[in-house]
Amino acid sequence: MIDERISEYLRSLERDMPEYLEQLEKRALREEVPIIRKDAQALLRFLLQMKRPKRILEVGTAVGFSCMYMSEYMPADAKIATIEKVQMRIVPAKENFAGAPRAERIALLIGDAAEVLRVLCEADEVKATGTEEGLREIYLPAGACSVWQQASFTEKYDFIFMDAAKGQYMNFLPYLLKLLAPDGLFVTDNVLQEGSIADSKFSITRRDRTIHMRMREYLYELTHNDALNTTVLPVGDGMALTTFKTN
Repeated sequence: MIDERISEYLRSLERDMPEYLEQLEKRALREEVPIIRKDAQALLRFLLQMKRPKRILEVGTAVGFSCMYMSEYMPADAKIATIEKVQMRIVPAKENFAGAPRAERIALLIGDAAEVLRVLCEADEVKATGTEEGLREIYLPAGACSVWQQASFTEKYDFIFMDAAKGQYMNFLPYLLKLLAPDGLFVTDNVLQEGSIADSKFSITRRDRTIHMRMREYLYELTHNDALNTTVLPVGDGMALTTFKTN
């Protein structure tokens, strides 16, 4: 989104990640698994250390890199739940989480995100000791040592990060706003579609046109909803930061 020379310089200013994250990032890139980009990582780390959330929800686990990255920079007493449905991602995510330094603070909610979010919004209480229809499995990498063991997943979250199927963002939004705490921060990744979001739909290939129009609809809703305060930043592939408006 910005000059590559500037991007490279800014990346050179960043401190190194812990070794286990460096290795996971290299492996994901080698296997062509999409993960958050370096500049998006830097913004996410800054927001976590500024906001200091206690409950984090992620939509879109992939192999677990962003979840483990956030767990590294969230407060020591925070916990994070992440949602994934694709089996080929779930298997390596479980393996990665099992060896995470803060495994006891991670929970993997397995199922279609729309269904899982619906359960979290509509159920009175969902704990790791039982699941609901639409939520296929709850995986706690630390088992009985998990801080999620007795915590309910239906309580409000003060930090939500969405990096999932872009064509579904609009469908997920009502659920996520219900789950966001009044003073919470909602971060959406990959909203600029490599810059093509600014192009006319007629210049977009037919197979990508639906996603293009849905993302435009999503960004319009975030920026024109009277209850929301949103800014869109050209970081990574575009990140939208959203909060509820205060009186």
